[in-house]
Parts: sequence; C-alpha cells; structure tokens
Amino acid sequence: MLFLLASIATGDDVAVFRPQPGKFPPLEKAHSYRGEIVFVDHPNRRGSIRVEGTGKFYRNDPQPFAMLPYGVIRYHGAPADLRDIPLGTVMHVCGFLPPDPKLSSVPVLPVNNKEKDAGHYRGIGTAPAENHVLLLEDEPSHCLRVGKVWKLKEVELKDNVGRIIASRESKDGGDGGVDDEELTFDAATRIWRGRERIRVADLVAEEAWPASGKKDLGRQAVLLGITWKPAPGDGLSGAFTQFHISDIWLDDDAIQNAAHFQTETHKAFIRSRWMPAWVDAVDYGKFGRATVTATLFGGMDDSLYDDFQKGVGAQMNGAENTLKHAAGHYGPSHVASSGEIREVSRSTEAIPLGSSGIRIQFETDLIIEGLRPGRVVRVRPESWPKTQIPREEYLFENNPEDRFPTPDIFPKY
Repeated sequence: MLFLLASIATGDDVAVFRPQPGKFPPLEKAHSYRGEIVFVDHPNRRGSIRVEGTGKFYRNDPQPFAMLPYGVIRYHGAPADLRDIPLGTVMHVCGFLPPDPKLSSVPVLPVNNKEKDAGHYRGIGTAPAENHVLLLEDEPSHCLRVGKVWKLKEVELKDNVGRIIASRESKDGGDGGVDDEELTFDAATRIWRGRERIRVADLVAEEAWPASGKKDLGRQAVLLGITWKPAPGDGLSGAFTQFHISDIWLDDDAIQNAAHFQTETHKAFIRSRWMPAWVDAVDYGKFGRATVTATLFGGMDDSLYDDFQKGVGAQMNGAENTLKHAAGHYGPSHVASSGEIREVSRSTEAIPLGSSGIRIQFETDLIIEGLRPGRVVRVRPESWPKTQIPREEYLFENNPEDRFPTPDIFPKY
C-alpha cells in the first residue's frame, strides 16, 4: 500500500503534515509525547500507550499506535523490536498523522485531538491523532540521543522502598529552570554498575543510601529506566501521577553492557526476518529479469548493513507496511526472488531518521509481483540463515485481514 500525499488543510485552513510516499518524514515535524506501553501486537507492529497529559495519569485511556514501516524502535540505547519492550515501560514517542487514513491499522482521530481536554482529571494531550510512529524509545535511549542524564538529588528510603527526587538535565549542565520529579522505587528496582547487577540493599550496605530516612545524593548523574505502576493513595493524591524507576544505570559501562545484549538480540531477529527496505525503481528486462533499486531502512546495527556487498547473492521478498512477509507454505524463501546485489551506494548527504542512507541494486531472473516501486520489501544476503518464521508474521493466500489488519481489535473509548 502506498502513502497518501503530504499535507491537507483543516477547516481552519491550517496545514496538516502527513508523510509522503517514497520520502522519510523529518523528525522535527513529528509530534512528541510519552507514556506507558500497555498492549503490544508485535506481528502487526502496533500497540497501545497510556499517554501522559496534564491530568491524572492513571485515568488516561490507552491510545493505539502503529509503527511506520521505517519507524525506529530503541530500547536500552540499542535497536529493538516491539516484542522486546516490557509492558509498563514508559516510552518517548515521535509520531505523525496516518499517511493514508483509509488504510490505517489503528483508529483515526480528528487532527486536532491532542488539543482537546479529555476532562475527568485527564487533561489535555492524552489522545493525539499523531499515532503513526517514526521513533519509539525508552527513557535511557531518549537521554542518550538528546545528550541528557538524570541528576539524583535526594533519596528517601524505608524497608527497601522509597522515592528519589531527580531532574532530567543536559549531561554537561547549564539547564536553567529544570523541574524536579519525584520517582518511586522498591526492592525490585534493578541497579546496574559496570557489568554487575546490584540491589537497593547493596547500596544501603555500602552506605551510599541510608537504611532509613533521607540522604542528599549530590546530583549524581545516572540513566533511569522508567515505568508506571499503581501506588497507594486516594484519587486526588499525586501518587497516581508519579512514575516508577525500573532500572538505574550508575555508569557508562553499565548502559553500554545493556546496549550490547539488546543489540545482539535485535541482530539475530533481523537476520531471521530479513532487512526491511522500500523499492525506489525497477528496471525490467526480458523473460522475468529485472534490476530492483531499493533503500534499506535505518535504525539497525552497522554490522547488518556491512553484509550487503557488491557481488553477494541475495533474496528479496514482498512485504506489507506492517513488514509482514508475503510467504507460501515453506516460508519467505519459498516465494522470494533470488539474485545478486550488483551495486551498493551510501548517501553522502544528511540521512533522515528511518533511512540507512544505503541503496542497493538487486538483479534477479524471476521478479515477483511484490517488487514494485513504492512497495515495502525485505532482503536477505546469502550469509543470513533461511528460517521458518511464525505463522502470524507472514501473509498467506492474500487474506485481506492479513494484509490490512483492521483497528477493530482496539476498544472504542
């Protein structure tokens, strides 16, 4: 399915941006928000997120979102798939209006929905119409991308349960007027130092934190993993708005170690599902021969792109905007076009988020229907394994429900 052209106008004659076909949308035009992942439909790259607004967080209805086909997911400072994100994780979102509302796999909302006051203590901003996501990242990934850290100012502790006063600031300081946040933690909070995982009780034993009471932490710089969980208190108290700390990374080695394992998880995943891309052009020859020019999507580890070399054998298969393979009874390799990578070029210009900046020319002697300009495809260099993917991750017999998953799975709020 192709994307709708870029912008339309509202009744107030205000331009509304939508991603264009064959172009990666600029991150600066995205609407940014954050919230708690409460539901994931990973085969269709969609889910629901409880969006933080101006009111009581726990009252906010979960809002559906869908990843754009080139949308990037980051977890622990590394590439990720939706299946890697634990429910409850607070994520930062950069999203757009649906490129084509008629083909949206999640409910389509009025374009000004983020400005509406939901009332009943929910407030403004809890249901943005920008639910097609270019970038979905957890708290440490967000901080690493924008050059920020959490400065811990005070801890209060009793029986391994407590609260921390902290602020998210530039790593080099100089942020004026940054608001403090009060975050909760408990004995299940994971604390990472170097390559070891320690407990709250360990910090107490080392006298870094008090066994009971308060202690000034001197603006210690850390990275935090943030979740939300129900807290004691009545409906009028701040307990229902506070976020909870799932992880604390005390130093650079700790977060780099976490990123290493997440990167390895994602590399294995992509090698088994193939690299996503879209087709820029097709040069047709005779008797089924063709040369396909395609741009590889971004957000992956560099070692995956290094496997795309001139002269390497490869396969290319059609896919949907959900990145689901077109496949027969024997997996994607059964129906994919086989051939060779003839050229690999890398852009020397600024590369937009979602693109790798890498373009390949793939020559095949038997081109399949799914390899057409503007279509999403998946590509496998011959060094990657041929695998049998789960049934829910590929199309079969062109079932419309497989190709265009409807929004009916989501509740009507």
